[in-house]
Amino acid sequence: MKTRNLMLGSFLCLVLLTSGVTIAQERHPNLAAAQHLIDDAIAKIDTAQGDNKDRLGGHAQRAKDLLQQAKGELRAAAEYADHHGR
Repeated sequence: MKTRNLMLGSFLCLVLLTSGVTIAQERHPNLAAAQHLIDDAIAKIDTAQGDNKDRLGGHAQRAKDLLQQAKGELRAAAEYADHHGR
């Protein structure tokens, strides 16, 4: 029962997150596109880490951390625009 509730809760969170992203894409398509490019970059870094068996001196992970920070800043920019007019 706990597993089922956890799976259902995770699914509902994903639906809510996805719907929020869709709304942001409609209002801020350039910011949304930038976030997608960041996601692509993170995926490429993941592949590079796997190909190099994580022997990249921690620099690849640091880059991913900074990209996640950039995504947060883009989200904050969209929220700011929503609350202060574009």
